[in-house]
Amino acid sequence: MLIKKSELEIVIGPSSKVPITHKKEFVIVGKSNVGKSSFINVFLNRKKLARVSNTPGKTRTINYYLVNEKFYLVDIPGYGYAKVSKNEKDNWNKLINNYFQNSKDIEEIIMLVDIRHSPTKLDEQMYQFIVNNTGYEPIIVATKLDKIKKSELDEKLKCIRDTLFLTESCIIIPFSATKKENLTKIYEIFDKIIDE
Repeated sequence: MLIKKSELEIVIGPSSKVPITHKKEFVIVGKSNVGKSSFINVFLNRKKLARVSNTPGKTRTINYYLVNEKFYLVDIPGYGYAKVSKNEKDNWNKLINNYFQNSKDIEEIIMLVDIRHSPTKLDEQMYQFIVNNTGYEPIIVATKLDKIKKSELDEKLKCIRDTLFLTESCIIIPFSATKKENLTKIYEIFDKIIDE
């Protein structure tokens, strides 16, 4: 895949109507501070299109990035950030449920988890929510690969698979935004799905 053009085209909040885009939507979900914005920027070959913040939970909207005028990356706000009010958490739940119930163009869901740590209870809940409510088995991207030793990789991937109770067919891709490790593999998966 060659990224020729990308732009933030649509932004929706909790009370917004979910658009019917008539293009394949690849949904990006993950815990706050898992490296979602970094993943998106590296994927799109743009340095600052998705805002990277040192403050977890900064994103409060669903952002649609149009890629090559062909498909969308849909960025769902990160979950699990403790320092937000109950009202904000309720808005987050409303936003997410609204999107997943009403989007007609979801093609694939990519769930980011931090390879350094065992998936959290919230990661488990999100995975089960996706499987039970959307009918999709998400592709797992294990971020921050550059933060662990190569000798730890197999053990960390097994931990993710066991903790989330992934099926054998579920794809896990270890990934480093810093070093762009396995970016080509992710592109190949996208290409295959887009061409189907």
